[in-house]
Order: sequence, then C-alpha cells, then structure tokens
Amino acid sequence: MTTRFLTGITTTGTPHLGNYVGAIRPALADSQHANSDAFYFLADYHALIKCDDPARIARSRLEIAATWLACGLDPARVTFYRQSDIPEIPELQWILTCVTAKGLLNRAHAYKAAVEQNVASGEDPDAAITAGLYMYPVLMSADILIFNANKIPVGRDQVQHIEMARDVAQRFNHLYGQAWRTAGGEGEPFTLPEAAIEESVATLPGLDGRKMSKSYNNTIPLFEGGSRATREAIAKIVTDSRAPGEPKDPDSSSLFAIFRAFAGDAESAAFRDALVHGMGWGEAKQRLCVRIEQEVAPLRAHYDQLMAHPDAIEAALLEGATKARTIAMPRLALLRRTVGLGALAAPTRKAKATRKAARRARIVSFRDAAGFRFRLLGTDGEELLLSRAFADPRGAGQASRAFAAGGADKALVALDSTRFGFVDADGTLAESAGFADTAARDAALGRARAALATLREDA
Repeated sequence: MTTRFLTGITTTGTPHLGNYVGAIRPALADSQHANSDAFYFLADYHALIKCDDPARIARSRLEIAATWLACGLDPARVTFYRQSDIPEIPELQWILTCVTAKGLLNRAHAYKAAVEQNVASGEDPDAAITAGLYMYPVLMSADILIFNANKIPVGRDQVQHIEMARDVAQRFNHLYGQAWRTAGGEGEPFTLPEAAIEESVATLPGLDGRKMSKSYNNTIPLFEGGSRATREAIAKIVTDSRAPGEPKDPDSSSLFAIFRAFAGDAESAAFRDALVHGMGWGEAKQRLCVRIEQEVAPLRAHYDQLMAHPDAIEAALLEGATKARTIAMPRLALLRRTVGLGALAAPTRKAKATRKAARRARIVSFRDAAGFRFRLLGTDGEELLLSRAFADPRGAGQASRAFAAGGADKALVALDSTRFGFVDADGTLAESAGFADTAARDAALGRARAALATLREDA
C-alpha cells in the first residue's frame, strides 16, 4: 500500500541544521521507500503570519528551495511545490474554517503562548495577535487534507497541529460523509493524518540549549556562510564551566545531542566516553565541526551551484505545482459539490427524470494482473480510453476524477497516427486502442471529448 508523506518548511529565514536534521533529512529518507508518495513544499503562506518583510520571504523561498534540491530531493520522484502556487489550499482552508470549533483553535500552543505573554506584560490578551496566527492550524490542516496525506514528518512541538488536523478531518467526515458519497466520492472525504517523528532527532538543540529555531536566534547555519560560519556558530554553543580533564555530563550537553544527530551509534558512544573521561569543550566543539562537515560539505557545493541558477529552481517548482494541482483540482471540485457549491441544477422532478434518462459516459474500475485500472466508456458503451495500472484502488480513483475536471478535454491529445491519450502532468494517464487511420482516430477523439463533457455534467 502506498503511503503519502507531506512536509513543508516556512520561508522566513535561512535553513539551519535543525531544519536539516529534524525535517529535510528524514523526509528525504522517507521518499526513497518504494511504497512512498512524497510531497514537499515551501510554506510561504505560513511565512506571512510571522514576517512582513517581502525581501526576506523572497530570499528565504530561494534558499529553502535550493536546500531541498541540494540535499537530494528528486523532483521527478516526488511532488515539490510552493504552497502559494496551489490556490486550492486557501479555498479548502475556508471550507474547513466553517467546520472548525473556535474552542479547538483557542487551545493551539502558539496562540496560547502569545496570549500568556500579553497577559504577563499587562497587555490586552489579544494585543498584536493576528487572525493569521489564530487560523494557522486550519491552514496547516488544508495543506495536509487537500492531498489526503498519511504521514507528516514533524518535530514533537508540531504534533498538536497534526492532532488538530485529525480533529478537523473527523468533523468534516461526520458532517459531510454521506454528501461526499452522493457527490461521487469514495469512502470518507479525508484520510486522518498521523505525525511521523524520528525520536532521536525530532528536536535539535540550539546554541543556548533551547530548540534550534530562528525565533530564538540560536541556530547553526546549514549552508550559508560556508564552513567558517559553521565553526563560528558551534564555538558559541553554551557549555558549563568544567575544565579539560574534568568529567562532563553528555546527557545535559547540547554538543552531544547535535553530534549524535550526525553520527552512528559507535561514533556517538566514543564521543560520549571521551566527554565522561574529561575531553575539553574546545576539543569537543572541534570534533563536532569535523563531523558535521563530513556530511554537509558536499551538499553545500551543490547548493552554491543551484543558488547561481534560480531559473532551474523555478522550473522545478512550477513543474511540481502542475503535478500537485492535478490531484488538488478534482478533489476540490468534489469537495465543493459535497458542501453544496457545485453547478446549479433545477430541483424539479422533470429535470431529475430527464437527467436520469440521459445517456452518459461512464468510468468503470477493475483490477487485472498489472494492477488497478479504469476505462472510459462512451454513451453507447464503446471503450474510448484504458488507464495505466495503479498500485492501489485509491490512486486509480483519484486519477479517474481528473476526467471530470474543468478543461479535461484539453488533456486529450494524439499520441501517434492511430492512437490518442489523456496526458496530465505525470505523463500519459490513459490511452485509446489503435485505429485504422488518422481519420478514424480523430473521430474517436471527438467522441471521447463528448464523453468527457457528459462526465462534467454529471459532476
């Protein structure tokens, strides 16, 4: 069974080691699994909540995109996109907002922390708190649910947001589950996502021992500034006053926690033993620098090349947005019908009878030795298109809904002189049989376009 992973990084600053260890590296490892379907995005709408400096956001989007690619992300294997390139996300956010309890949002950690800080300083509880901060969990829910992601790699401090996304999804499923199926959906509208945490590196400590975060200004840069910037940052890591030769406590040391995130068990054990037996903090920091550089230096060279060619990064993001919208568009169209926002239809018995009697094209799903497939049958039962095989029925069902999306007829193109196909961002989704000549092919292509029009009428 295919597992869909989804993760994003907010574009408000320069990527640091905490981003790499806690999000990028485990996410890329997940993408290598044969049964994974990985979605990675630049969370630039989220950035507007935290930052009102356009230049900083623009620079951060470039740096973070280059970082993903430098660290090994393969745009051909995964779906890599900007959040702001997917208009279906903010539209779904509004739909979800209308089923989300205010009390649920009141319990969000970020909002509660801001309120408590205001109260402690004698301010109005909601002073300087924007609706964007308050609604952050709903936008994050839309990021996840528009693609029905299964696993969300996050740090432990973000687990609450995944739990809230589950709550929102369950509420929507309860209210609209039957309407979803009536509108043509399968199962429940939303899959309930799960947080995926790599326990040993879920939260990397920063220079002061707190979580490494741009908010605390305690980060170690990943690529920017080169190895010199890395050494200078590590030199600032706060340690205790124990002199060389005195035993150190590895479990209370940020140095050891960071080292362990980059080293294997045996190497980490040796580093721990050296601290226990009196290794000086200066030597420990030097060893940490060397260990990080072994992994990061080759990636940094690739990053520098990418930063010099932003057009290549832009092309990868636009290609990823096309792939993402191939899934998001038909899902949102179905969700719109589910909540009553579909095309108008006269609610008279006569209109219903006429609609029921009209001859429609059909999509028929089946399974053969290759996997799960579907056929497009014309109004007279003629097989017009046969899909490629999918590993699971959900993937086939999602793909088939592209046939009823707006502009689907434009995806029908001639493949050669005797065949035509339905071609989307992922390639050829379905093909026709071979016809005797070009004229016969073109006639069948016209029938296929007419068939797709009846599917949109049914939608």
